[in-house]
Amino acid sequence: MVYSTNPDFQFEEEEVIEQETLAPKDQKLIVAIDRKGRGGKQVTVVTGFVGKSDDLEALGKTLKTKCGVGGSVKDGEILIQGDQRDKITTILTGLGYKAKRGN
Repeated sequence: MVYSTNPDFQFEEEEVIEQETLAPKDQKLIVAIDRKGRGGKQVTVVTGFVGKSDDLEALGKTLKTKCGVGGSVKDGEILIQGDQRDKITTILTGLGYKAKRGN
């Protein structure tokens, strides 16, 4: 935001438009492991989801439930506790997503 001395100035906020969620068969998800900045603990990260944040939250909840572990959804990524790459890749493929196992 910028300060203006113009009495006729009208501040206009930019609208954030969420992208429509692609069909599962059109999604290309990458399932990888991350250890950096987590105190040595392993976290499985699912990236590449294109769509609304509500749909991403729902997918994250499904993965957490099926894996039986905790996790969260942040910055367009699904974080699942532990090394669950194989299990998550199998679950996503079963749901119709194109999932590829990363590093």
